[in-house]
Amino acid sequence: MRFNRLDLNLLVALDALLSEKSITRAAGRLNLSQSATSGVLARLRDYFKDELLVPVGRTLILTPLASSLCDPVRKVLLQIQATIDIRPEFDPQTASRAFRILASDYISTVLLGDLGQRIASAAPNITLDVLPTTSNPIDLLERAEVDLIVLPRKFIAETHPVHVLFEETYTCIAWTGNTAVGDTLTLDQYMGLGHVSSRFGNAVTSFEEWFLKVSGYDRRIEVTTTNFTSIPHFVIGTNRIATMHTRLARTLARYYPIRLLPPPLEIPALEMCMQWNHFLDRDPSHIWLRSVLADIARVDPFGQPPREHAAPMAAYS
Repeated sequence: MRFNRLDLNLLVALDALLSEKSITRAAGRLNLSQSATSGVLARLRDYFKDELLVPVGRTLILTPLASSLCDPVRKVLLQIQATIDIRPEFDPQTASRAFRILASDYISTVLLGDLGQRIASAAPNITLDVLPTTSNPIDLLERAEVDLIVLPRKFIAETHPVHVLFEETYTCIAWTGNTAVGDTLTLDQYMGLGHVSSRFGNAVTSFEEWFLKVSGYDRRIEVTTTNFTSIPHFVIGTNRIATMHTRLARTLARYYPIRLLPPPLEIPALEMCMQWNHFLDRDPSHIWLRSVLADIARVDPFGQPPREHAAPMAAYS
């Protein structure tokens, strides 16, 4: 199919080239040879009368025109996909689909495990691909390379639909054999003991670490990890403490010799949200997935009543 002399099939290749900025990676994504992909790029250059990608050293960079095409081309493809792929009916028992969800190991532990169990019985031909959080989750969302992201409110984009799953508080943990604290934790003890915390990449810290720093509290962090679920390993056998998401701390306390203690200072609660690209908003299978996840999230496994704002989404029918 052609529009204004442009083979519309080339838009898929253009999108891959613009996002990958590499003929080799774009070829892999398109299931083409490098020579065939180079030929496609030549046709695109001829049509747009622009180099689109130019070599600088060993890398390719986008020309100004190519940069201006990135978002419009991707949106056109998403609109076509949303129009063609949507089905008027969705039967979980017979449908086949792979969903990609970007979430931390914390969310995988307290939420997505239950989602996996629900899918196994309700939708046996649907698969989940759970991806670790990255420094650019919104970029993946914008490009619809993931179906959902599950992140705190502060990391959510304003340009796409969002649903609050639950509100999370914080709890301190200590080894059951910790001799430095009892059943409570004073602020002096909190500031004097060594801490275990999480850090993601070179700059992204956990929320409680960011909050404590901006509030003027300088903890003595003795161990940092790149995830949440390994924190107890660095607490056990020591007098260290850690500040964790309450749902996760309660879950891990079932398996590790740790005590849960209320923090000696008030840390704001987190709104944990799921977000999706607006092009997927009316997809029946996607509506079903969101409804199931929201239903699971509103039930606190430790018996706390659901928050009013975390009411279930309208059930898919």
